[in-house]
Amino acid sequence: MTATSPSLRVACIGLGVMGGAIARHLGTAGHALTVYNRGDARREAWLGANAALGAAVAATPAEAAREADVVITCVGNDDDLADVVLAPQGAFSTIRPGAIFLDHTTVSARIARQIAVEARDREVHCVDAPVTGGQAGAEAGTLTVMCGGREDAVESARPVMAAYARRVVHVGKAGAGQTAKMANQICIAGVLGGLSEALRFAQAAHLDLDRVVEAIGGGAAQSWQMDNRWATMARDEFDFGFAIDWMRKDLGFALDEGRGLGVPLPVTALVDQFYAEVQAIGGGRQDTSALVRRLPRRSGDRGTA
Repeated sequence: MTATSPSLRVACIGLGVMGGAIARHLGTAGHALTVYNRGDARREAWLGANAALGAAVAATPAEAAREADVVITCVGNDDDLADVVLAPQGAFSTIRPGAIFLDHTTVSARIARQIAVEARDREVHCVDAPVTGGQAGAEAGTLTVMCGGREDAVESARPVMAAYARRVVHVGKAGAGQTAKMANQICIAGVLGGLSEALRFAQAAHLDLDRVVEAIGGGAAQSWQMDNRWATMARDEFDFGFAIDWMRKDLGFALDEGRGLGVPLPVTALVDQFYAEVQAIGGGRQDTSALVRRLPRRSGDRGTA
């Protein structure tokens, strides 16, 4: 089947910022959609904005999954995922043998492995498939997907993910997608920690920030965060992108996994503490670049409230 085949019946469970955009791309690609969202307001808003797709609405995850060729979840955390997949009215109570199950939630590797075992017992192709690329990537259909699971499961899911992903990488066995996403978040946290300090350092030195970025942005200091967040960090604009509350959830997974592996993550632990400080001054729903708020603009300041 191709990504534009209308014969694929796809159940999308979770219509948040990421899941809603993924569902829209799938409908636009010609798939027959059934959607489920636990919150009425978000579901109705999505249906209103995407009425032309003609999506069916399910009352439960079990109803959404019953006739589906592909079941996709994109919810909040481990408990949310367990509820929509493994509960009595969860998707796995009705999913058919041979169906594809794709989870795009960022969760622990533990629950990803648990769901993979449940899927195996049901003869379901299961892929733990967290994404990176943020809201902008979801809206544009250019996400990167890190996939854990059997090779045949990942290959069967590739044509579906082509509707909303620019890059799909099979990184290993069940749970490996989630651990790869943890590595991704570890990298981002470290980069933003350094970028925040560099910004305040340059401001304290009364440097022209545009010229500083021009000078250092073409060398080893360059990063996506520098290119896309330096200017907004300098203007104290943080109402976009990936929220600190979600980043702390992800870093918690990474720190737990690191302890289990016997791998110390001191920089990650420190940046996680810094994010807790930003949460304490009301920045939990702001973009992760709001990490800079905890640093003073000048000597004697306490950071921006």
